[in-house]
Amino acid sequence: MAEALLRSMAAGAFEVHSAGTEAGSLHPLAVEAMGEIGIDISRQEAKPVSRYEDQAFDYVITVCDDAQEACPSFPAAPRRLHWSIPDPSRVTGSAEAKLSAFRDARDRLTALIAEFVKGAAR
Repeated sequence: MAEALLRSMAAGAFEVHSAGTEAGSLHPLAVEAMGEIGIDISRQEAKPVSRYEDQAFDYVITVCDDAQEACPSFPAAPRRLHWSIPDPSRVTGSAEAKLSAFRDARDRLTALIAEFVKGAAR
């Protein structure tokens, strides 16, 4: 979700990559929550963070506590940010409660990315 939001909100100002601690398909509720705001992520894939370990980045942003702990150090990245966002895939309960968790994560990411883009533009 973060990759697609940053691509959408930064209008090409950044080269954006995302990865997770586990590779695989996207959660269907992430696809649904993003679709609600007109962003189609259905063709994205969850790439393993190991794919990027040898690359240099200006920023490395982790978005959940598990990711911060499992993320490699990326010594060439001069700026590392962490945004503590609860993992929506861990929510239990009704279908609506689960979707609501993905909406909350999407909305928090949107706000954080807006601030990031604004600050990086300075």
